[in-house]
Amino acid sequence: MKKVESGKWKVKNGFVRCARRCSFHFSLFTFVLLASCAGKPPPDWRRDAVSGLETYQKRWLEGEGRAAELAFDRARAEIARTGRLDLAARAELIRCATRVAALDFSPCSEYDRLAAYAAPADAAYARFLSGDWQGLEAGQLPGQYARLLGARDEDRRNRAAQAIGEPLPRLIAAALLFKTAQITPQTLAGAAETASEQGWRRPLLAWLQVQLRRAEAAGDLAAVARLNRQIELVYASMPGLQPAPAGQ
Repeated sequence: MKKVESGKWKVKNGFVRCARRCSFHFSLFTFVLLASCAGKPPPDWRRDAVSGLETYQKRWLEGEGRAAELAFDRARAEIARTGRLDLAARAELIRCATRVAALDFSPCSEYDRLAAYAAPADAAYARFLSGDWQGLEAGQLPGQYARLLGARDEDRRNRAAQAIGEPLPRLIAAALLFKTAQITPQTLAGAAETASEQGWRRPLLAWLQVQLRRAEAAGDLAAVARLNRQIELVYASMPGLQPAPAGQ
């Protein structure tokens, strides 16, 4: 199939992808939707579903929960128009991955309901997010995670996570190392810095609170004072924001 470009979309090998850098990065991998072989621009439902998921991620990470859920509902409704259970599963997986970046490890129940219909790559990604890496191969996951998956010890895993170029995948990798009690202080500090650089309030609060608990346990009073001031500053930027319960 010929490669066709239209605006921000590119059709190649039967898939629609971003032709240039999209306004937001989708979890660990681009939200791929099947395109027509005629090389036409994507239909409205496909474009609107992608836009809704982009908006969901951006708003949720910034701490705007209500706006995020409204955007996700719009995306889910667009996908529902097609009857595509595999795409419905992928959308739920994207939502779960976004939450992992903020140390929200709550069950991905909506994806679980659709897991039987998920594409093989999505099923592998779900296992990756759950921490079940046994038997996973690097080729089953986005390329950013090849080094992480292949690392044989904690030090190499942390270095692989820190080396990931895109901020959201980097946060997700750090979160998975935190979940499995493998994270180093350097990776922890880097995750907080990544969230700060992006202005993502929700993950920033979660990572700062982890640092705060560790500083308290170490009796580092200067760090405790600094971290409390940082947390207060973030909260003041958006009253009512509730961070994810880190580590759960």
